[in-house]
Amino acid sequence: MAKARKILAVPPLPVRPAFRREFLDFERGIRMGNLEPNERITQIIKHDLVERHGRDFIIDKWGRGVYWQWICWVVRADRDAKPLSSGYNFSCAKFYISLERDERHLAAGLQIERAALRTGRKRGAADDVYAEKDWDFYRLVKGLRKGTPLEKELRRLVTVEGFTAGIGGTFEGYKAFRGKRWGSVDAIRRAAGAVPDDAWGWFQLFYPIPEKELNAMDGSEIVATILAIFDEVTPTMNLVMAEPFLTVSSRQV
Repeated sequence: MAKARKILAVPPLPVRPAFRREFLDFERGIRMGNLEPNERITQIIKHDLVERHGRDFIIDKWGRGVYWQWICWVVRADRDAKPLSSGYNFSCAKFYISLERDERHLAAGLQIERAALRTGRKRGAADDVYAEKDWDFYRLVKGLRKGTPLEKELRRLVTVEGFTAGIGGTFEGYKAFRGKRWGSVDAIRRAAGAVPDDAWGWFQLFYPIPEKELNAMDGSEIVATILAIFDEVTPTMNLVMAEPFLTVSSRQV
């Protein structure tokens, strides 16, 4: 079963960031190995997030070796605020990026997970992870109602700004909601409720950057675009965390 992922410590950037387009390889993943600290997107993004929000962030990832497929940044204060689940990054909303090979795009945005439930489970290993009531996923589901601030943000991002909302589980097909016929928060809430108790589930709110557009950017432009996407989903992050820990830009107030 899934285990708590390793927390990656990040020292301050010693020199000017030097991320390059060729570090994104659709066949292998996001290059992380054999790079200087100022070339690693993990450290560049974390440095900017700390500067923007005045908060510490935990870096997490899926992948091993030189190339990673998925990277996230968790607000440490949100994790620490959880009385039952402060030991797991899984329990928290997080900024994330993922290089999607089949779709040929870089996804950037917000991800929220839900582990399997204890109820009805066969006895598992001692280190199995189970969802608790303090997970951000449950604040997400609670806010998936018409007329709520969360509904307003999701509607803006999906129908106006070109974001995709998606939800799925280990044993359930991934369902995507996009465009003006997105189906509303009611449809997303139903999809969340359909994730089986014995499965992992996850919600994503992301903006896809197509390979063609990435090829026209240099490294600094890619980083700036990712940070701009994170700015767009920050109000949504604040609505599902234990507290609104992040700073919202003045244009979004």
